Amino acid sequence: MRVSKKAEERRNEILDAADELFGQKGFDGTSTNDILTKVGIARGTLYHHFKSKEDIMDALIERHAVHLLGAAQEIAADKSIPVNERIIRVVMSLNISGENGKEIMEHIHKPQNALMHQKIQKVIINGVPPILTGIIREGIDQGLFSTPYPYECMEMIVAYTNIVFDDDIVNLTNEELASRIQALIFNVERLLGVESGSLMYMMRMFDGIT
Repeated sequence: MRVSKKAEERRNEILDAADELFGQKGFDGTSTNDILTKVGIARGTLYHHFKSKEDIMDALIERHAVHLLGAAQEIAADKSIPVNERIIRVVMSLNISGENGKEIMEHIHKPQNALMHQKIQKVIINGVPPILTGIIREGIDQGLFSTPYPYECMEMIVAYTNIVFDDDIVNLTNEELASRIQALIFNVERLLGVESGSLMYMMRMFDGIT
């Protein structure tokens, strides 16, 4: 007997199944038949919700991004947290390390999931700078920072960290990584127009990658 389900419920079932299969077999190693079998639906039902396997991947990335960026936006909007602490908390909330986070990162860093990895990078580089820029503008208003280019500063920092600290792109020893982090903070201080050494407290943000 066929079970009729609401569209949103069925769509989420397909996404959950695809997420699990991509994790086990990789994006390229998972066929639409694998997804059909796991969910127990006909091909027409799958294509009613998604045009292609890549369409499913895009929806999965969007789902992860909404969760990830939503948490960061919530922290960024909390004016009760001092500006400097808020920057740290926002960045640390983006370190995918909780619940499914580790699985997601292992999953997208597999060679067979290179396209997914690229798409996640795009989400981060486009989605994170606006969140951080709002906090930096507050810091400028409070006299903590001085830069005519708050968005561009955040974009440069996010792009740099997203590439250089991605060990699929740049292989660093622990010593090289520690040096890159210190150099980053040194240069961020200059980008934001603050005294040398005044942002060293931000080393906390990198606890998860050193």
